Amino acid sequence: MGEARRAPGECFVYITLPGQTEPVTAGRFTLTVDRRGTTEGRFVYGRSYLKRPNAVSLDPVELKLSPRTYATAALGGVFGALRDASPDFWGRRVIQRYLGKAQPGEMEYLLHSPDDRAGALGFGLNQTPPAPRRAFNQTLDLAKVQVIADAIVAEEELPADGAHEQVESLLMIGTSMGGARPKAVVEDAAGLWIAKFNRPDDNWNSARVENAMLILARTCGLTTAESRVADVAGRDVLLIKRFDRERTQAGYLRSRMISALTLLRAEDTDRSRDKWSYVFLAEEVRRVCAEPARNAAELFRRMCFNALISNIDDHPRNHALVAKQADWKLSPAYDLTPSVPVSRDRRDLAMGCGDAGRFANAENLLSQSARFLLERDDASAIVDAMEAQVRGAWHATARAAGVSERDCEKIASAFAYPGFRQAGRGDGSSA
Repeated sequence: MGEARRAPGECFVYITLPGQTEPVTAGRFTLTVDRRGTTEGRFVYGRSYLKRPNAVSLDPVELKLSPRTYATAALGGVFGALRDASPDFWGRRVIQRYLGKAQPGEMEYLLHSPDDRAGALGFGLNQTPPAPRRAFNQTLDLAKVQVIADAIVAEEELPADGAHEQVESLLMIGTSMGGARPKAVVEDAAGLWIAKFNRPDDNWNSARVENAMLILARTCGLTTAESRVADVAGRDVLLIKRFDRERTQAGYLRSRMISALTLLRAEDTDRSRDKWSYVFLAEEVRRVCAEPARNAAELFRRMCFNALISNIDDHPRNHALVAKQADWKLSPAYDLTPSVPVSRDRRDLAMGCGDAGRFANAENLLSQSARFLLERDDASAIVDAMEAQVRGAWHATARAAGVSERDCEKIASAFAYPGFRQAGRGDGSSA
């Protein structure tokens, strides 16, 4: 890891170690394309990093601490842990606008996303990491940010304002644990939050509905991200507390974070859909987490809750593991959103959940309960209690969270839909 001249397809990978607020250099990542057009990624830990007594691996599955050179041709040559620190769909959209390119390369996405990305990693062209950001956008600036976000969504020209370059940089949130919804990182006295903006084409007030679902999930025994709704220039914005950051007087502590997509060694495409499975994820969670029974049971509750609110967007990027210290655990739940498919008899989750594949059905959820380290009777009791809570409390919870009666009517069919208790095994597709 000397000071040799580096090719454009190469960068250093930084990490903020547990209990620290300043990053160090962990290793070097390169992307090369062979004569057949195949892109290969290579990563090697730095010798000085491996000598650190407090060194930790970038992830628990693919890039374990070792002097070897890791190589992959999957995911366009980008290792899962690095992909998880890369911008999500929204962040990529803003970077495209920022660079004036229709399709930047993966290395450009890594290098141009700001340091408030998810997890503890960072990327740069210098062997010495830059100092971490000390100044973050404040909640009072959200009105200006929202104007820019609206313009990007509508693909309009940005209003003439000298602050727009700063605001566009602010919008380039690096978290990949989200999706296409406009968002930015903001700071208040409590720490860092992800601000998620409503879109003009939303079917209901998404900020208030998602906040209500997080509240409802907590009443069902789930561990969720802290949330609240803020009024910004007469519009609602959902604020989600960053669970991968902890504010201290010296700066922000950072937790490592990987998505379930990485844990499952899967891709975002249909080619990898057979790996999208709560059952498979439970086994990986049991393998890498310090408290396997506790984390597997939490995953089971999360799977049941998603089925009961018809959250069909529960794909592997919406599940994650975090490590504040050396040990990994399931992250708090986030992105819990109801949907209202036309079918009242069958609804499928994004991931397989039992013998009948993705069927969001009580019998199917229970069919593989042993893989979550739960006795059948205990699992059945969890499902029964959660169904009663969702069915009986969703409306009052939503109204108390400021969801309008009109929006409650729009989402009513999402909860404990008739097919949830339908007998039968469904299509028998992969778990």
